[in-house]
Amino acid sequence: MPQVTDINVISTTTLPSPHLFINEIARSEEEAAFVVESRKNIQKIIFGGEKRLLVVVGPCSIHDIEAGIEYAQRLQKLSEKVSDRLYIVMRVYFEKPRTTVGWKGLIMDPKIDGTCDIPTGLKIARQFLQNVIKLGMPTATELLDPITPQYIADYICWSAIGARTAESQTHRQMASGLSMPLGIKNGTGGSLKVAVNAINAAIHSQTFLGIDQQGQASEVTTRGNPNCHIILRGSEKGSNYYRQDIEDTEKLLRESHLISAIMIDASHDNSGKDHRKQPDVIHAIVEQINAGCDSIIGVMLESNLKAGNQKIPDKREDIVYGQSITDACLDWETTEALILETYSALESRFSPVAS
Repeated sequence: MPQVTDINVISTTTLPSPHLFINEIARSEEEAAFVVESRKNIQKIIFGGEKRLLVVVGPCSIHDIEAGIEYAQRLQKLSEKVSDRLYIVMRVYFEKPRTTVGWKGLIMDPKIDGTCDIPTGLKIARQFLQNVIKLGMPTATELLDPITPQYIADYICWSAIGARTAESQTHRQMASGLSMPLGIKNGTGGSLKVAVNAINAAIHSQTFLGIDQQGQASEVTTRGNPNCHIILRGSEKGSNYYRQDIEDTEKLLRESHLISAIMIDASHDNSGKDHRKQPDVIHAIVEQINAGCDSIIGVMLESNLKAGNQKIPDKREDIVYGQSITDACLDWETTEALILETYSALESRFSPVAS
């Protein structure tokens, strides 16, 4: 009989069930309580009138656990200094969408050598998340593969759906079942409607194919995730963080009966894909907030220990410590100075009204 299935499949590897995996790297009661409290704080900022600015900052992607923990330790100390005006959440991104080909992130290829050892990648990612949570640092990630959340979502405080996947029905369905607040980016072509439609899909009940905690293929029905908001990240047409862009977004959200909760991504097309211009975007956002714009609830920054990025060398030991192997990032010193500057610039927002 001629072969009609798996013609282009080279191999399959059975993953441990999410239940077994989670028990192997089990969250403590204290860790779970921290995640719940962090999600509540973020939800209050997005929808509850909390004045603090949500700042999602960190490496474009995690590829070096040691450097990632060093970054988390520095960020946690900085967060303590600014916590009354800024609520800092660390980018802990393990999955990278690709237009064609390239390294797809720590979960998919933890050894950065094309061996694609996903079971090991999932284990490293979960352990890393646990360590960041133990430091008292809230976590943020972009969820790309719809199976991944079953393995790591209990350690995620905020998540994102990216510009490439915002129009995907699969990702909208996945978002509807996630337990944390979630931002959805405008499309790469600039469409705000894509993100608004995605939010409307994600906040409603959905039924779709997925897996359960035992790893069995299942029919999954969700109640909908009410804590979704839009992220403006620019587009192929240019940036979209100026006042007119914000007003256009506010209008579209109102027309769709959604709350005007807008996050600005200072990287990607909003900075013209030049990491050095991210501070300019932040300055413009702070000016709008101080001018009375209450719909801007947060910002995103790509930052690492060292500035810029590097191509993946032939030998892994030649990778520069603390420098991105994906998008270029601000260095730590610039990041720290920018966050402290933003903290100072928002003083009037928290000052008592003169009698």
